[in-house]
Amino acid sequence: MKLRLGAALFGLGVLLLVFAAGLPFYVAPAVKKLPYDLEPTTSVAEAKGAKFLKITADGSSVSIEVPQADLVSSIEVIPQPDDTKDRLPKELDGNAMIWDVYQTVKRGDTQDVISQYSTELALYRISGAAAPWDEQWLNESGADQVPVGNVRYSGQVYKFPFDTSKRDYDVFDRDLKKPFSARYTGTEKIKGIETYRFEQRIQNEVLNTPQDSIQTLIGKFAPGATSGQVVYSNTRTLWVDPVTGAYVKVREQQYKELRPDTGSPTVLLDADFVYNEDTISRSVETVKENRFKIGMVSLWGPIIAGVLGLIALVAGVWLVTRPNGNNARHRADPPATDPTSTRVDQEPVGGPLDDEIPPASTNWRSGDASVPERR
Repeated sequence: MKLRLGAALFGLGVLLLVFAAGLPFYVAPAVKKLPYDLEPTTSVAEAKGAKFLKITADGSSVSIEVPQADLVSSIEVIPQPDDTKDRLPKELDGNAMIWDVYQTVKRGDTQDVISQYSTELALYRISGAAAPWDEQWLNESGADQVPVGNVRYSGQVYKFPFDTSKRDYDVFDRDLKKPFSARYTGTEKIKGIETYRFEQRIQNEVLNTPQDSIQTLIGKFAPGATSGQVVYSNTRTLWVDPVTGAYVKVREQQYKELRPDTGSPTVLLDADFVYNEDTISRSVETVKENRFKIGMVSLWGPIIAGVLGLIALVAGVWLVTRPNGNNARHRADPPATDPTSTRVDQEPVGGPLDDEIPPASTNWRSGDASVPERR
């Protein structure tokens, strides 16, 4: 029994040590990837007292104004596991996944829709960067259909890599349709989670605006001008969880203005969007859960399995090699005699001088006067 138990503990110890060594090398890399069954998420950002362009078409008349009100921006991310399996090319199979993303900006008071867009893109599962995919598209006009491949995403779009580094990253800007560098500026704790802070500054970039839209804006805000352009600036600050690459908090200070060739410029957008408290709290809780899973696989799991494996291994070896205590024990005292053989008041069985109990035998001699006859 002892040998069997020792062998079982020894085998269990070896198994646990192998398991501990394999977790960080084989299981952890699989965990640090965007899962195919990722749940849809919604992020909400608010801009208090924003100025924004509002164009309302009513039959043949068009109303153009720049009101001021609170704005609410909602971004919904919906992973597409079935499309990922069927539509991605072979070179991206297993390495990327397809996301559908929808954004809607509404007035906080009237719930009127100010702007919206939808898009479909492919992201690398580890780096979170946009993957080259011919079927990606972006719809900013609200049309029922848009040409496939009308946008080329590159750089980080909606998340950063797993194990984000303290360095600069290229982050895609949807208004300009190209990436700009986001500079690492330090660490900051948000609700107990240490994040890496990145800042992207876009200054006075000319937007690619259709000429008929430019002429409509000039006719309203600069009647004496013959041409103009829309200039865009944005300071984008991203607070990123370095373990998962998820956005914990996002702030965008957006500014757009019409600059005619003659006359004064007109502000078309001046909004400071930042994640609301509910979105930040949910992001923090999600980060904590995912950090725990990754930590169990890459750090605490191997440590616990390794310690238990060593204990089981040592216990198994000790049980197998331990000497048997019963074999080494010797008794020094002689065995105790039967007390019935020394009682003085016992009636002798044999003759008057015989104090010995006769052996149990049937070979008694009948001629001996001291031995009774057999019956």
